[in-house]
Amino acid sequence: MTELIAFGVLSFTTFFTIINPLGVMPIFMTMTSDLDKESRKATAKKAILASFVTIILFAFTGQILFKFFGISVNSFRVVGGIIFFLMGMDMLQARLGKVKVQESEIKTYVNDISITPLAIPMICGPGAITNAIVLMEDAGSVEMQAVLIGAIVLVMVLTLAILLSAGKIIKILGPTGNNVLMRLMGLIIMVIAIEFFLSGFKPIFQDIIAGR
Repeated sequence: MTELIAFGVLSFTTFFTIINPLGVMPIFMTMTSDLDKESRKATAKKAILASFVTIILFAFTGQILFKFFGISVNSFRVVGGIIFFLMGMDMLQARLGKVKVQESEIKTYVNDISITPLAIPMICGPGAITNAIVLMEDAGSVEMQAVLIGAIVLVMVLTLAILLSAGKIIKILGPTGNNVLMRLMGLIIMVIAIEFFLSGFKPIFQDIIAGR
């Protein structure tokens, strides 16, 4: 029992730290600022569902898929870093805040941003995918696998609750505050993107130099 509790705490803390819902929230706010309450809620739910399915899928089949397609986690980091950087550039220039979504396009817009970039790579990025694969390998019994899945569900529920509270924060900040927050987060995301890119590119480059 003690081992299960320790594994559960480890699973929860690592996933919550890696996913960082408080860091995702400002980006979610800026990208859904022109949507009504129901559309924003639908976006959050679809993003969480897509993230959960992706994490569970990789947890059970990650090693098989990686070997089959010849994909490395470092490649995920490189691509994720590029996506983050481009997104941060748009946020820094307040481009996301200027996007006006027509009523006829809301459904398509919600479907688009809920999958990319909110679900992948923001909520379910290379870190979360890698963590799921590693922890599933460490789970030596059905009970530990159940604890891992439970921890993932708990983190996703908390993330959803945080994203759904973003609407109140948008009203408090107003257009000016939202713009300032978006530019600030854009700068931070660009810095994170560089670190993300380098953490993936460095081992790839070392392998190339070593002639592997």
